[in-house]
Amino acid sequence: MVRRVILLVLDGCGVGAAPDAARYGDDGENTPNTLGNLAKAVGGLQLPNLQRLGLGNILPLEGVPPAQPPLAAYGKMQERSAGKDTVTGHWEMMGVITEEPFPTYPNGFPPEVISAFEQAIGTKVLGNYPASGTEIIKQLGEEHLRTGYPIVYTSADSVFQIAAHEEVIPPQRLYEMCLIARRILQPPHHVQRVIARPFVGKDASSFKRTENRRDFPLPPPYNLIDQLAEAGHKVYGIGVIGQVFAERGFAYSVRTGNNPDHFRATLQAMEQPADFIFANFEDFDMLYGHRNDPQGFAKALEAFDIGLTEVLQRLHLGDLLVLTADHGNDPTTPSTDHSREYVPLLCYSPDMTSGAALGTRSTFSDLAATIAEAFSLEPKWGAGSFYQALRLGRDDS
Repeated sequence: MVRRVILLVLDGCGVGAAPDAARYGDDGENTPNTLGNLAKAVGGLQLPNLQRLGLGNILPLEGVPPAQPPLAAYGKMQERSAGKDTVTGHWEMMGVITEEPFPTYPNGFPPEVISAFEQAIGTKVLGNYPASGTEIIKQLGEEHLRTGYPIVYTSADSVFQIAAHEEVIPPQRLYEMCLIARRILQPPHHVQRVIARPFVGKDASSFKRTENRRDFPLPPPYNLIDQLAEAGHKVYGIGVIGQVFAERGFAYSVRTGNNPDHFRATLQAMEQPADFIFANFEDFDMLYGHRNDPQGFAKALEAFDIGLTEVLQRLHLGDLLVLTADHGNDPTTPSTDHSREYVPLLCYSPDMTSGAALGTRSTFSDLAATIAEAFSLEPKWGAGSFYQALRLGRDDS
């Protein structure tokens, strides 16, 4: 029996267009292959740890050849949920398939939403249109400084985002505004996430978002985290994970704000009595995918690979390390949005006798089924567990 699972999500690191990508606008010049296109764009990636585990066995990847044999079981997963974003991806990993898409607002939010929000916070708002988060503060940040009005915007995802300068609207007040928006955004306007986006700077040339972001998602349906907690297992959430699951079922949750901090928190959690460590590494997506920055994306991947060294060194018998992603975000296409892609799947344990091909999983929820079986829990997440295929050669239970 597995004693501990460590799940690291490389946010935005897709491995090729899913069969239904065109339904999400990811075709033509926007046809994605985040890691494959990225490797070509930068002349090859240097990822020795991921290479040994078997990343190059999942897809052709310049600079990362297939391992012969790979240390890890390898494959890829296809999302079944109606979406291509952080919440639907992470929820599905924990067994929740979102059948109906959450509402999006390509023309901004309707008057009944904005008027109710303005009345509740006692001030007007700026913006109310889809935009890149870095661009909208350049466009409206100086007007925000003059007026004190918060900036409301959205994207291709189901999000209601509020940006504010930390010296004009302190983060705590911004969080209160987000909670107000969360209460207002009821069906049919039940957006998936309300997000606080604080920034600093003196003018458009120096505005910069801070790490005081906070997410206010809809609470998830019952999922694997709840099942683990009910069985007495300690779940540790790192990064945005706790917020994505409405802080429910966690023995410990910390909102770290960048990849180096996520690694530090993961290593600290590995020294605690944690049974399931669930961490999201968001920099690939947030800092580089959305900004079409292949060079920055590649450097972040190579830094992640270096950070992975210490995680691998601290694994013990009975540990299972899982690496995957929640969606794609190809920095080489014209689009700056998430992309509908397969995601990589690498599973490694010191107990493994060898790596194995896991094929293409038809849903991310196969991961929930696998983790449930690893902890000998009642199967609740479909019949897609690949636990037996991991070839765990020892049982020290």
